[in-house]
Amino acid sequence: MTGDVDPDAHPLDWQGQPIRCRDCAHASLNREGLCRKGAACVRDRRARRVDGFFKKHPQLANNYLDHSYFEVRAVAAKYASVLRLQALLADPEPEVRAMAAMRLPVSRLGALAQDPEPRVRIALANRLEGAALLAMLDDPDYLVRVNVVRRLEPGLLSLAVGDPDSEVRRWVARRMAPERLGLLMFDPDPLVRLVVAERLPEERLGALQKDEDLRVRFTVAERAPMALLPALLDDADELVRAAACARLSSTERGDRSHLAEPDD
Repeated sequence: MTGDVDPDAHPLDWQGQPIRCRDCAHASLNREGLCRKGAACVRDRRARRVDGFFKKHPQLANNYLDHSYFEVRAVAAKYASVLRLQALLADPEPEVRAMAAMRLPVSRLGALAQDPEPRVRIALANRLEGAALLAMLDDPDYLVRVNVVRRLEPGLLSLAVGDPDSEVRRWVARRMAPERLGLLMFDPDPLVRLVVAERLPEERLGALQKDEDLRVRFTVAERAPMALLPALLDDADELVRAAACARLSSTERGDRSHLAEPDD
């Protein structure tokens, strides 16, 4: 039986050629054990190995910002001098622009709000604050808007309750102040309503006890005040009825235990 061939047994460069340390400009580092093929190598096609090289030798990163392989440029941008990164905002590869966006001063990043690649705009959304961040709620990509909602002040989240994407609204429901969750109580997506049911103040859960989704009603049965539970004993689903019954029974047992006379 032939075993599987290890794809990393013979590391390749970004052009698919075998890596030869003796042909590298950093052969002296290799001789001193300061870089190693297959582990920390600037010529490797795998970004994590390139990262391992620059982690050991960040002073060399400036020399690789114009490398032909975009992974090398992107990793080099992580370690290079910030003073050298402005030109990378025009790099043809989004990974490189995104890395530059993560490190440059925010005041230099305004033009990236119109970048054609969502991953670059996501990097921008994770840097901006205030009105500039709020403006990105209009971004056409839902993942960008998710990152905006994850960083907005909770008091501003009501501006996103009508977002067309349910994943954005779920993040609104996760972060919005519980007393404001009524804005999403009747959201068309049951997964949004489920988050609401998990966080809504208990005294307001009665509004969800007849929700059309089993998961929402089950959560209500687990969290609702005792006064609401009898209504759930008639629920159409056995799981909801059982959850309500179990809580009521537990309460009754507790009451009987409290009233029981101690043995003499």
